[in-house]
Amino acid sequence: MNEPSRMGFRVDNCSIERTLDIVGEKWTFLVLREAFGGVRRFADMQAITGAPRQVLSARLARLVDEGLLRKVPYREPGQRQRDEYRLTEKGRDLYPLLVALMHWGDRYLAEEGPPVLLTHRDCGAPIELRFHCAAGHEVSGPREVTPLPGPGADLKSA
Repeated sequence: MNEPSRMGFRVDNCSIERTLDIVGEKWTFLVLREAFGGVRRFADMQAITGAPRQVLSARLARLVDEGLLRKVPYREPGQRQRDEYRLTEKGRDLYPLLVALMHWGDRYLAEEGPPVLLTHRDCGAPIELRFHCAAGHEVSGPREVTPLPGPGADLKSA
């Protein structure tokens, strides 16, 4: 009997791998963290993240090329035109991923407690991430999930 983790999916057709190819690097996650926090300008992102100028420039260009950020021109009085970087819908859809990484780090790496607490703006309650199936049942972890080939599955030939 085939176990679900050995269904024969091709590695080059893995959505996790394709996603990591775009966002799976420290500086990219830090840029996204700041964008989610409302930071839009290059100089501000550089000052907050500490990213080297060339690295930050390359990461921003890649995020724009991939459609996660878009450039919006602005001009301060007496200055040349520059660009702000704003999240697109595709970029905003990564928010749960960043929150999940933050919560994992809070649980396992923050010895003195979480450095940042996320709360719901309307009621002040802490933000929690939970998995639910389409029928509304809460899913507590991977043992309650069955992976099946999807419409885009590229199965290895035997």
